[in-house]
Amino acid sequence: MPSTADFTPSEIELLYARGVSMMTVEKLWRVGTMAFLLAFILVAYHSGGTIQQPAAGAATVYEGARIIIGDGRPAIENGSILVQGGRIVQAGRAADVRVPAGATRVSLTGKTVMPTIIDAHVHLSTNREALIEDLRRRAYFGISAALSLGLDAGDLAFQVRGETLPGLARLRTAGRGITSPEQGRTEVPYWITTDQEARKAVQELSAKKVDIVKIWVDDRNGAYKRLSPELYGPVIDEAHKNSLRVVAHLYALDDAKGLLRAGIDGFAHTVRDKELDDEAIALVKKNPNFVQIPNLPDRGVVQDYSWLKGSIPDEEVNRVQAAATDRPPVQAAFTILAKNLKKLSDAGVKIAMGTDGNTPWGPHAEMADMVATGMTPAQVIVAATRTSAEVLKLTDAGTLEAGKRADFVVLDANPLENITNTRRISAVYLQGVAVNRQRGY
Repeated sequence: MPSTADFTPSEIELLYARGVSMMTVEKLWRVGTMAFLLAFILVAYHSGGTIQQPAAGAATVYEGARIIIGDGRPAIENGSILVQGGRIVQAGRAADVRVPAGATRVSLTGKTVMPTIIDAHVHLSTNREALIEDLRRRAYFGISAALSLGLDAGDLAFQVRGETLPGLARLRTAGRGITSPEQGRTEVPYWITTDQEARKAVQELSAKKVDIVKIWVDDRNGAYKRLSPELYGPVIDEAHKNSLRVVAHLYALDDAKGLLRAGIDGFAHTVRDKELDDEAIALVKKNPNFVQIPNLPDRGVVQDYSWLKGSIPDEEVNRVQAAATDRPPVQAAFTILAKNLKKLSDAGVKIAMGTDGNTPWGPHAEMADMVATGMTPAQVIVAATRTSAEVLKLTDAGTLEAGKRADFVVLDANPLENITNTRRISAVYLQGVAVNRQRGY
């Protein structure tokens, strides 16, 4: 029987992009050869049974929808998006969009269109087959890019980052993060104890062209010695010398202040031990490019996860649903983070969106949690699109504007009215091509 080891990387990506499981592959293997299988896939792809790639140079206009640009401007009612060559040529009111003769017209009347979501904090799989599947599943849920923060050993993440993978989310990576020694935990990050080790780690990351540097400043409830100012200071300094930004996993308010004084570029978690005070807010505002990636925890309340049925295995839906109960201690912990995020948002600090871990549908839950802190749906959409694109330095993504990639989600309801409507996905387009959403897992 075949496994993914019997396929080339491009063949595997073709299979997954077309929604073909390895079980199907094994069945086909019984009746034919690999050549037969690939022919089968190609025929299915080019037949009327699946979405086809638009003809080279052809223009398509998606019209009649409510358009959320992604930059905070009011939605455009009865808007049109003109796409050609995988890029947005024009997006605006239907009456203002100039549609060329012969363009294909796609009616989206009654729908809402928003930019695809970008996850600025994930930890993905570390073997190729599973990583490709991670990226496929994210595309299914309308996530077009993800930033892997600090647990990528070896070259795999960098290799995948550099590949063109149709129908999959794009990957960006911090490579190996940096922390103080934590025996018994993962050994992927650099464990540093001296200024020299700190700078050498950053230099190695710079040579690999990481997208960002990740550090951990956390004693893990007293189990380890946290990364000290004498060590994270040189990391930040060396990173800036190499034109790299640094984001920090942190827990305590005192550490947040020290990191801000040292010039940290962002937090990959919100301060969790106490509420932010005026001094902390003032320190944040000194750096207009600072970004907060909240990664909010469980709210500890009853929630309905039936929207996941058919998109993830039933046993996983049942497990997630069973855990969604009222837990007052968890609610109290969430309250601190909620207040801190709202304070930062009210202060005009840049807010992005990240989920931590490896849950492809997580951004939809995270966005609802962000609204629960007091942010508006419009603010959260900007965080999850334009600002997260800025964190990943994706200049071609994040908003629905001329020149950007035609990456957008078609929704059956308006998320500006209820943020959970981001879950009501009708279609996902990456570079103007509909993602195959026949299977979620």
